[in-house]
Amino acid sequence: MSEPPRPSDITSLGSDLTELILSQLPIPSIVVASSVCKLWRSVITSPSFSSLVSKKPWFFLFGLNSIFSKNNQAFAFDPDSNSWIRLPVSLSHQESFIGSNGFFFTTTPSTSSINFSYAQILKGVWRHTSPLKYSRCNPLVGVFKDSSGSPRFIVVGGVRFIGGLVDIEDRLAVEIYDPRFDSWELCPPLPVDFRSGNSSQWLSSALFREKFYVFGIYSCFVSAFDLNKHYWSEVQTLRPPGVLFSFLIACRDMLVLGGLCNSSRGGPSFNLWKVDEKSMEFSEIAIMPQGLLNCLFDSDEDDKFASLKCVGLGNLIYVFNEEHHKLYPACVCEISSESGKCSWRRVPHLPSPVNRFHKIISFCSTVSLDSILGTEQDRT
Repeated sequence: MSEPPRPSDITSLGSDLTELILSQLPIPSIVVASSVCKLWRSVITSPSFSSLVSKKPWFFLFGLNSIFSKNNQAFAFDPDSNSWIRLPVSLSHQESFIGSNGFFFTTTPSTSSINFSYAQILKGVWRHTSPLKYSRCNPLVGVFKDSSGSPRFIVVGGVRFIGGLVDIEDRLAVEIYDPRFDSWELCPPLPVDFRSGNSSQWLSSALFREKFYVFGIYSCFVSAFDLNKHYWSEVQTLRPPGVLFSFLIACRDMLVLGGLCNSSRGGPSFNLWKVDEKSMEFSEIAIMPQGLLNCLFDSDEDDKFASLKCVGLGNLIYVFNEEHHKLYPACVCEISSESGKCSWRRVPHLPSPVNRFHKIISFCSTVSLDSILGTEQDRT
């Protein structure tokens, strides 16, 4: 008499092996798997599971329509599943919207105060802070941890000049927020070299090794704010030959500059350089394949590259076009942790329909599995 067949499905595996297998899935698939059965749910929600899940940062794109807020849209790209996810949008009256290192931020105009709010990415619960000292529009915002491991927010630039009554030093003031005490600390101002354009429209930023770097997209000025000692470094110029504009990015173990060049090889190119944080010297590490660069544009106009933007985090750098006519195409470069080799690929199209936007907010951030599972629980 033959033996009964042994169960071969995954539910017969031990919890350790089940945990290992499930942790290899992309985050969207893990969320689906958490609803399959109680065993998988308990494995996925265990404290040890989240440490096994990929920490590749997601690429967020928020499109704002200044005429009809109902046309605002939000998307997140998960590099592990190579797919876009639609996000709910609740932005309507905020003057500026920013994302950084696990948090969303907004500033809202008010007749009596300067409102600043924040929320953990995908949590959906907004918290209002005590007012900023200076009114800001499109500031640079960074998230760092203090000596106790608690998060703090640094707000740089974006201060508006109203009626010629505000001193230039005050306009460039830095403010640091401590969520534990709901308090703002005024710090030394952004160097005056950045006064002609002190918002995120003209500046990019990078948080790297306890310093907050501010970089002029067109001016190529760079300075770093020491988050422990609260002082700015000397302003330097970081401009590789032929660069038209560029963006400074904090990768896992190095600073990277990504910029559009007038190439000596003929025609424009998008290049990446590794930047030495001490000397600000640079060395080229990659050039985007010409075919990918061509995919981002479909015209021969002289200013067609003006809508090119670049963001990144970890080992991923995204380059994309802010124009609607090609539905905001993007590509990504992944820098290998082992070899340092750069590999490029095109990002899939945004899921249709895609509305026309007057402003694009884009950034990269790590995503907490706990925050997503918490959001799913809140909906059920």
